Amino acid sequence: MRAVDLIQKKREGEELSTEEIKWLIESYVAGTVPDYQMSAFAMAVYFKGMTMRETRDLTMTMVGTGEQIDLSAIAGIKTDKHSTGGVGDKVTLILAPLVASFGVPVAKMSGRGLGHTGGTLDKLEAIKGFQVERNQEDFIKQVQEIGVSVIGQSDKLVKADKMLYALRDVTATVDIIPLIASSVMSKKIAAGADRILLDVTVGDGAFMKTIDDAVKLSETMVALGNEVSRKTIAVITDMSQPLGQAIGNRLEVLEALQIMQGQGRTDVTHFICELAQIMLRLAGVECSLDVIHEHLVSGETLKKFEAMVSAQGGNLEDLYRPSAAKVITEIRAEAEGYIEALPALEFGLFAMRLGAGRAVKSDNLDYETGIVFEKKIGDSVQVGELVAKVYSEEVLETKLLTEFQKNVKIGRTQVTPKEIIRIIS
Repeated sequence: MRAVDLIQKKREGEELSTEEIKWLIESYVAGTVPDYQMSAFAMAVYFKGMTMRETRDLTMTMVGTGEQIDLSAIAGIKTDKHSTGGVGDKVTLILAPLVASFGVPVAKMSGRGLGHTGGTLDKLEAIKGFQVERNQEDFIKQVQEIGVSVIGQSDKLVKADKMLYALRDVTATVDIIPLIASSVMSKKIAAGADRILLDVTVGDGAFMKTIDDAVKLSETMVALGNEVSRKTIAVITDMSQPLGQAIGNRLEVLEALQIMQGQGRTDVTHFICELAQIMLRLAGVECSLDVIHEHLVSGETLKKFEAMVSAQGGNLEDLYRPSAAKVITEIRAEAEGYIEALPALEFGLFAMRLGAGRAVKSDNLDYETGIVFEKKIGDSVQVGELVAKVYSEEVLETKLLTEFQKNVKIGRTQVTPKEIIRIIS
């Protein structure tokens, strides 16, 4: 076979065989197909797409290019959760220990954030001493002992995805459904969990901007998981505004702690309980939302989270300290009415400029900076009322304050946001 022939075939919109996909990916990992040809192939896929069968073959070939985690030593049905990314998404920090508090093991490998989307690992590393790099033996042992562990993805896992994503990131071929689905599901399948919950975000602050695209991606990933006997459910969730109140690593940890102490906003608390109910159901555990809520706010979930932090080297005293940002700027309402919009993308990019996110993978993070919203969509405001606090290392320039204010949309209409839009199984 020749890579050029396969590129041409896909460019013409033809379907590649299982053998052709396997040869191309394995040759790329082996170094016999160069970056420039794989880039051309990714661009051909971007414009011509892939069939479900091609996407499945691509996914499973990618799984075979690295180690696969064997979780059979852990008793029970092992669960995992993945989000396609968003702004202020601290769900895993709460959901993982919440599900584990019901005796359902959660063995999760997470990623870092890039651009306006925050990464779970970055939030956990805002806790002094927390170790996200753990070997497979320690990972399994911790889940056996306390029921939950969240660690970084092994470099040995799905080598093809790491190589291919680096190319896609610099060739504008990230946001194409077959390549997103194969990237996500190859890692989830290789990570070894029996059941997978996918949080597919849609809206201004997400990769998927439309419901139609979110549905298509969800259906593709669910089919990929179910075809290899990994029962998978996708939940399409709203990312038109930041999730919860905080954007920024230390600030999101603190919000997660508030939620686990029963002091979080009612809407985000209910949203996490709904996700937990779906994840528990995947593992064969039926619970009412009231029971789940009680586990969340009674201390059971917090106790499990603290156990995970301690087991992974985190300092529990540092866990509870406030942000050390040097400057806190209050943003107050300039009009009376209701919050009609808080564009997630704009505020995610604003937080990134403060140092809370990375423009490129090599950027250093400032774990202390970010934004905490006192008002969200649907909340009423009076002139001069506190809308948000911005945590920064320097006094904000006037143009930045003006930019922030113009993105706080206040109108006369009360809007009711909806977190869970659709469930696909």
